[in-house]
Amino acid sequence: MPKLQFDEKVCETCPTADCLVKCRFIDVDKDQAKAEMLRIARGEDSIVFDSCVTCYACEEYCKRGNHPFYLITEKREEKGLLTAPRAITTQWINIGEPQGKYKVGQIGKKVLSFGYMPELLDMAKGKLFEDLSPSFVFGQEFFCNVVYIHFANTSIIKKRLPMVMENFKKLGVEEVVCLHDECYGSFAHLAPAYGIEVPFKPIHYFDYLYERLQELKEQLRPLNIKVTYQRPCSSRLSSDKHRRVRQIMELIGAELVEREYQDENALCCGGIFAMLYGYDLANEVQTKNIEDMISHGAKYCVFNCPACQNTLGDKVAKKGIIPVHMIDLCKMAIGEKPLPEE
Repeated sequence: MPKLQFDEKVCETCPTADCLVKCRFIDVDKDQAKAEMLRIARGEDSIVFDSCVTCYACEEYCKRGNHPFYLITEKREEKGLLTAPRAITTQWINIGEPQGKYKVGQIGKKVLSFGYMPELLDMAKGKLFEDLSPSFVFGQEFFCNVVYIHFANTSIIKKRLPMVMENFKKLGVEEVVCLHDECYGSFAHLAPAYGIEVPFKPIHYFDYLYERLQELKEQLRPLNIKVTYQRPCSSRLSSDKHRRVRQIMELIGAELVEREYQDENALCCGGIFAMLYGYDLANEVQTKNIEDMISHGAKYCVFNCPACQNTLGDKVAKKGIIPVHMIDLCKMAIGEKPLPEE
């Protein structure tokens, strides 16, 4: 069984304890933060178990790569501290169960992975994907399983993720372009944290889009719009790719407004909060986030994750901000889709 690669001594010698000090849901100073992480590492009780809302942010805040959030999740499961009612947890586990009904295209050395997000199937078409789209995978057999860390259920991940890797290995692929941010986070961050072999090179679709837009540069027309970016929780697992947001916006002539809740200080969509912790927390986070977008003049809200767009899309639209997925925005920049009227 895969085992989390965590070193207690790294926490003992940490000069900042930023994993918890920066957390917006836990109010602790450096000394208390360090003490709490050591309690968790030793299997003791901690205030963190009551306060953690599974936003993933501490994985990014820890610059020493010691995986604080994965540790919290592991210890929660060991103690039976489920983050959601057992029926909801079971329902989600069943959703990701391999069914033998996966789909694959004309598999080449490089494939496009839709994970298990049906919304992505219609997006990956047109000039941006014309050379790659025939080679694809879709279904539970290629599902990244990251979502189960929200449910304090790493045992499911440790069981299924090696099977996913084996499924890719059987296809003989060398590179996998992940259209879902969670899939890239799983393959590039979560799997290595558990010592799970990744038999291919994972590629974030932001990298793919940026390079493809460079190839289509002559067709690019500046959009001249003000946008904000809705950063998903899974992006904390691929923080090195976050820079691509600004680079893509600069390339397509979209102004990324500067606001309070962005980059490391981003607020997630709140969808998982509503499911796990109720309406009040979700509404509080969503209200702060949307009001921040409005007050800084954003006219479009760009989404990375389809699930985030499903959660916040209608809410931002009701406030006069147009929701758009990153892929569709890039299609607008090359004239393949019309720009929605404000």
